[in-house]
Amino acid sequence: MSARSLTRRRATLVAAATSAALILTGCGDDSDSGSSGGGGGDAAGSELPEVEVDEELAALVPAEIAEDGVISVGSDTTYAPSEFLDEDGETIIGFDVDLFTLVAQKLGLEAEFESAPFDSIIAGVGSGRYEAGVSSFTINPDRLAEATMVSYFNAGTQWATREGNPDDVDPDNACGLSVAVQTGTIQVDDVTARSEACEAAGDDEIDIQQFESQADATAAVASGRVDAVLADSPVMAYAVQQTDGQLELLGDIYDSAPYGYVVPKEQTQFAEALQRALQALIDEGAYDEVLSNWGVEDGAIDDPSVNPAS
Repeated sequence: MSARSLTRRRATLVAAATSAALILTGCGDDSDSGSSGGGGGDAAGSELPEVEVDEELAALVPAEIAEDGVISVGSDTTYAPSEFLDEDGETIIGFDVDLFTLVAQKLGLEAEFESAPFDSIIAGVGSGRYEAGVSSFTINPDRLAEATMVSYFNAGTQWATREGNPDDVDPDNACGLSVAVQTGTIQVDDVTARSEACEAAGDDEIDIQQFESQADATAAVASGRVDAVLADSPVMAYAVQQTDGQLELLGDIYDSAPYGYVVPKEQTQFAEALQRALQALIDEGAYDEVLSNWGVEDGAIDDPSVNPAS
């Protein structure tokens, strides 16, 4: 299974300044940056589609959430194109941001995003600091034990290397190579298992280089510091696009699994409201429009659900 693990990333986004002039995302820091996203920002280059409030669905929103008209959302804004900071270093943008903004609008609410360390978000939702977590969380049994989740997108794992693959990287035979991953992600488990298989076969282990920021992991490959990198499929595809030919994708996407919105364990009615609002956006075409704006339509689903089997 791909995508972020429970202990993923600190909320740090660094514009990768390498000799290859890698440009991935905006600049940020570890401080919380409250921002209502939407509109696609400079990256998507298009406005959000208009949606109408569904009063029946709005009535499902718990009073304590509907009271101020705002859903407070925790998000680790270091993961373009899902959720990241725009060029101003403050505005939170991404396809996750745009999509959840429309989900909130369908319920007659606004979504207010706040940057947070990834591994703090689910606990923050459980404690009431945030009313929802939207941060490319893969749905898995560990998370379902802590929270209620609503599926909205599918992603897998993808490898990438420098353009032309000068180091002859083969994801299925990476023994002896250096590989970058972001600390705490499921990709760490992936490449660790591959390295152990190398050792068991009598080959050299993989030199696993872990980075706090995905931007730093990707920059390490573009600069030639490491041979390859792996991350969630939309993230790698976006990185290749943003580096303007400095990187190329390797192999096929594998271990696809759903991303899910996170709400408190007991908030099943709120989860139902989110699921039905998302289904309405799918039926109306706004869902596909948002994903197409960001070039991630391959991850589209047509059947969002509450606590799907993982």
